[in-house]
Amino acid sequence: MRYELVIFDNDGVLVDSEPLSNTILAAYLTELGHPTSYEDSLRDYMGGAVHRVHDTVLERTGRRLPEGFDEEFHARVFAAFARELEVVAGVPDMLAKLVAEGVPYCVASSGSHERIRVGHHKTGLDRWFPEGRVFSAQDVGRGKPAPDLFLHAAERMGVAPEHCAVVEDSPLGVRAARAAGMDVYGFTAMTPATKLGTATGYFDDMGQLLGLLA
Repeated sequence: MRYELVIFDNDGVLVDSEPLSNTILAAYLTELGHPTSYEDSLRDYMGGAVHRVHDTVLERTGRRLPEGFDEEFHARVFAAFARELEVVAGVPDMLAKLVAEGVPYCVASSGSHERIRVGHHKTGLDRWFPEGRVFSAQDVGRGKPAPDLFLHAAERMGVAPEHCAVVEDSPLGVRAARAAGMDVYGFTAMTPATKLGTATGYFDDMGQLLGLLA
């Protein structure tokens, strides 16, 4: 293994949450008078923290989202997670191989700590990501595409950025990893490689990842 730390995005990489959360976000924004399709939501918000939604709506319309937007959105998402969320195929086997090889890893997500915990508990990933290996945009203030979150995770894990590999599935995440000076591998299960920018490499099956990292 040529890396000293593997940093995973969460939504869409570890848990198959992007279809659920973007369907809910598009419907909620439309309900509030900001017509948004599922495709619009993926394009504009996938991989970003919730403040990106506020900033984008304000910039485009001059109107602020209502107080309580975050709480209502998260309540709807968590309810959907409880019903339907699944782990991304191949993730537990891939993590087991990383552990067997003694390669440190962590998660760095634009989602809140609560969102990460809810999803990991539902899918059983909490056993793979104990406290100390979970980092959220809440920890740094500026979410992706700023590099802050990935740099924070690397610092907390005690590894220099140039020795880290990031696994991402969104253009915002790829940009953030590049800005942090890290190699980044684009997971193309939902987003084609042509839209992921300048990733170091691309893969569409978790079984392929360790070969790329070796």
